[in-house]
This record gives sequence, structure tokens and C-alpha cells, in this order.
Amino acid sequence: MMRCVVIDDEPLARECVINYIDQIDFLSCVGVGISALDIPPILGQHEVDILFLDVQMPMMNGLEYLKSNPNAPMTILTTAFPNYAIEGFDLNVLDYLLKPISFNRFFAAVTKAKQQNHLLKRHDTKALHDSESCFFIKCDGKYEKIYHDDILFVEAMQNYVIIQTTKRKYISLLFLKNVAEKLSPDRFIRVHKSYIVALDKIEGVAQHELQIATYTIPLSRNYRKQVVPRILGDNLWKGNT
Repeated sequence: MMRCVVIDDEPLARECVINYIDQIDFLSCVGVGISALDIPPILGQHEVDILFLDVQMPMMNGLEYLKSNPNAPMTILTTAFPNYAIEGFDLNVLDYLLKPISFNRFFAAVTKAKQQNHLLKRHDTKALHDSESCFFIKCDGKYEKIYHDDILFVEAMQNYVIIQTTKRKYISLLFLKNVAEKLSPDRFIRVHKSYIVALDKIEGVAQHELQIATYTIPLSRNYRKQVVPRILGDNLWKGNT
């Protein structure tokens, strides 16, 4: 549901937009005003996806408001004067509805807004996922990006760590505990005082070692009791204990 605010000093024009909003299932009107000065209080109370903004209004017109607030919600201008269109698009408005507004034209504008909103959310989600699924370390004099999904294991080596991934090995001036703090405990587990491994990369378990790809990782007796159940879970067939 996209939350809308309608700002127009003309009662008939204002009611027209509100009625159109009520007829579209992905829109909801959360605020109404008669001046651009009504917008800040509404934005303080509601999250707003679309602002339907009249251009010519007393005190402060729509274009003046957009110039004063570069972070305004996605905006669709409404006006009886087409000469404002160019200036409106210079202010990055999404669309421009000329009064009297037909329902077909209104529907086309809000459909564009829905598509734009979907793209913005996908971009925000991807950016969030990327920030959570990777990190940077300093290695060989430059910063290297490492994705959590690529990590096989992390090995402590005095004041350094070796991060072995599916692609290559990275060596950085870090402590193992610092790396452990950045890795999800749902996906990574300590198996030795010097090793952290990716649970989903473990291919075999022996008495004192683990197999990950071509690497043999020591499994400490102190960690074995908590590690083995995490690895096997409910996947061990009966009769194989």
C-alpha cells in the first residue's frame, strides 16, 4: 500500500484526487492540506510515498516547497497551468497532472509511481543485503571485499588471520576474535582455538578433524561436543551413530 498526501487549496480539485485514491487498491490517503505549509506536520506524523501537490497556492506554492525541501516524497504535481511542467521536472517530480484530471491519466501516473517505488525498494534491499553479506579487510596494502558466502574458514596465525575463501587466501593484520565478532554465529562456528569454519562448507567429520574442500581442519576436543551436533543436526541417518 502506497501512502498518499493531497495538498491543494481548491476543494473540488482536492476531493477529485482523494476520490481517485479511494478507487485504487494500492493507494491510501494519509493526509490532506490546503497549503504547502501543511506538509511538514503531515510528514512528521506519517511515512509518505506519494505527494500530490498543487502548484498555485497562497503563502507558499508547490514549486517553492520543492525547492525548499530536496528530500520531499515522490511528487506528482497537479495544476491548471501547463507552463509549470518544465520547472517541475527540473525539480525531479515524477509526473504532472493537468486539471481537470481524468481518471485514466491519474491511474497512469500512480502506476508509474508504483513501479518507481518498487525499484527504489529493490535497490534499498540490495544495498542492505550487500552491506550485511560482505566486509572489507586490508590485505597487501589495499582493501579487499570478502563475501560471507565465499568463506571456507578463518585461521589465526599470531597477530594475523588467514581467511580462506572459495576464490583465494587473504592474510590480514587482525585477531581471530575480531573476525568472529563480524561473522554470524548461525553460519560460522569455532572448532579450534585457531579456527573458525563455515558450517555449510563442512563436507566430513572425523574424530579430531573436519574436511572442507581440499583442506583438513583440526577439531579440538574442547569444542567437539558443541560442534558435532551443529554439523550433523537432524541429518544423521539412524543406524549410523
